[in-house]
Amino acid sequence: MTPQKARLAFSHEGRVAVVTLAAPKGNILDREMIAALVGHIDALAGRDDLVALVIVGEGPHFSFGASVEEHLPDHIVPTLDALHGLLRKLLTVPMPTIAAVRGQCLGGGLELVLACDLVIAEEGAQFACPEIKLGVFPPAASVLLPVRIGGARAAALALTGDAIGAQEARTAGLVAKVAPDGQLEQALDAWLAESFVPRSPIALRCAAKAIRREAHHAAGTPLADVERIYLDRLMQQPDAVEGITAFLEKRAPRWAAKVSS
Repeated sequence: MTPQKARLAFSHEGRVAVVTLAAPKGNILDREMIAALVGHIDALAGRDDLVALVIVGEGPHFSFGASVEEHLPDHIVPTLDALHGLLRKLLTVPMPTIAAVRGQCLGGGLELVLACDLVIAEEGAQFACPEIKLGVFPPAASVLLPVRIGGARAAALALTGDAIGAQEARTAGLVAKVAPDGQLEQALDAWLAESFVPRSPIALRCAAKAIRREAHHAAGTPLADVERIYLDRLMQQPDAVEGITAFLEKRAPRWAAKVSS
């Protein structure tokens, strides 16, 4: 039997749910992992005593992002449906959600983080939307990044593919707390014990629902509109397939000289 690509556990005397991306070193968010994550989140339904849901990556990196192979034309529609369905589900989880990040947090991994309420990251963590280098762009990040860090900073990430570190992400407003390298778990445990476990579960749930209104809206009609740009415009161009294929073949892409009609 293939090991499940995500695990569910509990900490702080059962008050905190911890979901671990369990396919190191890249923790690729393929449809199998996404299904496992959705299953674990659904399993928490009815747990009114929980004060937080934490998502963390096993190994040295949070996630290298979504499966590149699953972004080829034959797979892209169910892939986007699955990933965006997961993000929308996270935005309706009753309790506060926290992403705990070390190492690389890229592409779909960053989109997963953007659907969480709060982020704690090790000093050496790196955040990036590298999709533009493959001839595509990140649909969910395109609507959630401006909500989290503002339009100008979002454009700098999405249009260049450049990475930012934990301190810069904190300045931008993406990261709430920065932990020394190698001390993510200790810093997370202390934060949970101080700021979440002593709080009223119902108060935390109401506050989380209230604070998510803008992100929840962005993941609705705006994200659906962006999906249509991605599928009906971008994926009809040869560069999208060429960029993904070149990445898989480990070669430089050969971009088209002009946009096809």
